[in-house]
Amino acid sequence: MYTHPVAVGRDAVVYTIVPCALGFVLVAMTSRGVHRVALGDTAEELETTLRDALHAAELVRDDAALGDMSASMVALASGASLSHALPLDVRGTAFQQRVWRELQRIPRGETITYADLAARIGAPKAVRAVGTACGANPAAMVVPCHRVVRADGSLGGYAWGVERKERLLRDESKTP
Repeated sequence: MYTHPVAVGRDAVVYTIVPCALGFVLVAMTSRGVHRVALGDTAEELETTLRDALHAAELVRDDAALGDMSASMVALASGASLSHALPLDVRGTAFQQRVWRELQRIPRGETITYADLAARIGAPKAVRAVGTACGANPAAMVVPCHRVVRADGSLGGYAWGVERKERLLRDESKTP
């Protein structure tokens, strides 16, 4: 089990927001693991979005406690890979969870299509639902939905902006 970075309530969400190559990155964690990773243009925008999404949660900003985790996210934003799997506490439907687990199996520097992803989870006719699940992914870069493209090879959408998706894919293909 993941050890909470600071001594707060069991259901607290500890977060930090730091600058990165893609603007700013928010990292939010529970006692069980990474709960959210979001990208944005400003720290204020990301904090507002977090507070709106988790309005009933105890939110604790602790930049020092999440220093190592935020450093890992900054590295990911520049195309680096994680040295180890992170514990996750991402919440969604059973279908979304299947999609998000499969996304984590896509090798860094590679892409697949939404149709391929649908086939991989055993739901080949659920291409649109797969796209919706990718769009609902709460953990940017950790659950790499940016590695999914349209059948024609175009990027398609990305919750944190197509420009960021393009840069992530480009940087991942360059970084060993």
